[in-house]
Formats: sequence, C-alpha cells, structure tokens
Amino acid sequence: MTETSSPSASGTARLRRSFSMWLVLLAAAGTFALTMGTRQTMGLFLSALNTSTGLGVGSISLAFAFGQLWWGLTQPFAGAFADKVGAGRVLLLGVSLVALGTFITPFMTSTAGLIFAIGVLAAGGAGMAGPAVLMAATSRLIAPEKRGLATGIVNAGGSFGQFVMAPIAGALMVGVGWANAMQVLGVIVLLALPAALVLRGNPVQTALATAPAQKTLSTREAIKAALQTPSYLMLAAGFFVCGFHVAFLATHLPGVIAACGLPVQYGAWSLAMLGLFNIVGSVAMGWAVGRWRMKSLLSLVYAARALAVVLFLLAPKTGPVMLVFAAIMGLTFLSTVPPTVGLVAKFFGTANMATLFGVVMLTHQVGGFLGAWLGGRIFEATGNYNWVWYIDIVLAVGAALIHLPIREAPVLRPMKAA
Repeated sequence: MTETSSPSASGTARLRRSFSMWLVLLAAAGTFALTMGTRQTMGLFLSALNTSTGLGVGSISLAFAFGQLWWGLTQPFAGAFADKVGAGRVLLLGVSLVALGTFITPFMTSTAGLIFAIGVLAAGGAGMAGPAVLMAATSRLIAPEKRGLATGIVNAGGSFGQFVMAPIAGALMVGVGWANAMQVLGVIVLLALPAALVLRGNPVQTALATAPAQKTLSTREAIKAALQTPSYLMLAAGFFVCGFHVAFLATHLPGVIAACGLPVQYGAWSLAMLGLFNIVGSVAMGWAVGRWRMKSLLSLVYAARALAVVLFLLAPKTGPVMLVFAAIMGLTFLSTVPPTVGLVAKFFGTANMATLFGVVMLTHQVGGFLGAWLGGRIFEATGNYNWVWYIDIVLAVGAALIHLPIREAPVLRPMKAA
C-alpha cells in the first residue's frame, strides 16, 4: 500500500518554507538597512567635517566620491568570492569594515585620512555587504516566482534604514555632537553580524538546485559572455545614470536645502523622506516586476526622475516643497534595483549572479563618483547646484531611452534534459 503525506505534514512543510523565506529576507533586508542607512546619512556630516577640518567642501566631497567608486569596485570581487565560498564570510568582513571606518572617521584631519576611513574602509565594507551579495543570496534562496517581490523587499530594507538612521543621526548630532554621533552609528552597524549566519552556504550548489535548466559558467566565462551581450551593456549604462542621481542626492541634498536658507532639520527629514518613500517604490517595483516588462519599468522610472527634477527647478524652494520633492525622488530612488536584478538573472541565471550584478553595480558607482564629486566642485565654482540638476535631467532622459532596445530573453542556451 502506497503511503501518502498527511495534510498536517504538508502544512508543516509549507510553514517551514515560509519561515525560511522570511528569515532570509529579514537577514538580507536588515543588513542592507544598517549598512545603507549609515552610508546614506553621511551627507549630514559634510558641513561638520568641513568646519572641523577646514579642508573645503570640494576636498571632502572627493572623499565621499571615492567612497561611491570604491563601493562599486568592491562588489564584483566580493560577488565573485561569495559565488565561490558563500555570502556569510563576505558579509562578516564587510559589516566589520563599515563599523570600523565609520567609527574612526572623526579622528581624520586630512583628505587622505577621510578617503581611507570613508572611502576605503566604510565604503568597501558596505560594498562587501551590499546589494550584489545580498540580492544574489536572496535570489538563490527564494523560489523563482517570488524573486521580484523578494528583491523589492530587500531593497526596501536599505530605504528603511535610511528613513530610520537619518533622524537618529540628526538627533545624535544635536545631543552628543557630530563626532560621537558618527561613532554611535558605527557601533549600531554591528547589529547586522548575525545575518552572516543566516545567509551562509554554498551558493553554486543552491543555484543549481533552484535553477537546473541553465548551464553554469566559470566566473571568467560569465563576465566574458556578459560583456558581449548588448542588452547587458545597455542595462549597465542605465545603472550608471542611477548612480549619478542617487549619489548626488545622498551627498548633497542637505547642502541644496542649506543653500536655500532652510534649517538643518529639513536636510535630515528630506533624507528620511527619500528612504521612506523608497520603501514604497521598491516594494511596488518588486510587485510590478512579475507583471510587466522590466525594461519598460526602468524606462518609466528614469523618465519620472527627469520630469520631477524639471518641476523642482521651477518650484519655489520652501520647506514643504523640499519634503515633497524628496518623497517623489524616494519613489524612484532605488526602485531600479529589482528590475535590474531580475534582468541579470533572466539573462544569465543565478549561479554567477553576485559577480554579474556586481559588475553592473560598478557602473552604478562610477556614476555615483561623478554625482558626488561634481556636486561639490560645481557648487564651489558657481555657488549653487543648478548645473548638476541640468546634467541629471539629460542623463535621466538618455537612460529612459537606452532601455527600450533591451531584449528580455535568456542569453545562455538551456541545457538538454538528462
């Protein structure tokens, strides 16, 4: 007589799978919340660092810009390492470096020192514990039909961290001074360490178990195939624009608000609004990924950015206008990540996901370097940020157009069934 599983047994199995899925999402989203939340509040400290060191906004912006670039440079290598040995060890090292770099920043009095603390240690650690590793680990451990929403939730975790950490940082700056506030943030980041235990494991085996129909390439073969794929290159070019936009806002939005003569509290709350509404945008985009073409969603996001910046330039610069603008920007801030992750996975599968998304993130951070650095240089040269906004509009329109020719189809040929 053939035995069949009882309804209670199947229900228990479903409960365990659901619990495992949400544990993975909590670990990945929580890590991103703490690392991203800390990094995205650094713009609040720019003025204090300038007053303390006397280095000038341009020199300090260079340290922030180098951090943007280094955050991107570390991700392909961190992704390749995670593809080989699992995400746990990479996250452990990354979180520790973020905490160390943030904690020692107040002791730095030169541009080189700030580049080392902010740009090398903190940014490099955030790259190791960043979206390339987190999104890849999540994509491997979550069923394919739920990946879009899962990556949206993880991405929203970074936004939630910004929403929570920016007001905390602002309150700490008022209560205990900017230096102590930054060191407290460094200690808070260490709360992400337990996530390394949840997300550890052999990623290639996991990827093969969840997606056996797609053949696996070595890291070198995967990168070569990606760089020969026009759709992948167009996706990376669009993500460059995203990096320019995001880094400029994260670094200089408090400065934009201060230049308009508004109180510093509007700077902190504007960063918080970016984070809060990016939660909405990220989750909504994760939901939309499974229902509409991802390239069309990306074109829509970039077009919306261009229109929002044009309307902002035409509007009066009052406190409420700043908060509304930050909210609109928040809806598009990192909502590009779920469809970008989805397209990389669709092109090449998940076995080399961390590496290939890491390469795309590198282009994002090259744009981030230019957004953070040019923001400071143009402000010093002209006394305002207008020309940065003009550049941002042109780039956003270009990104909206460049996604349209992308082919949403697997690049690798399916393996024959055994």
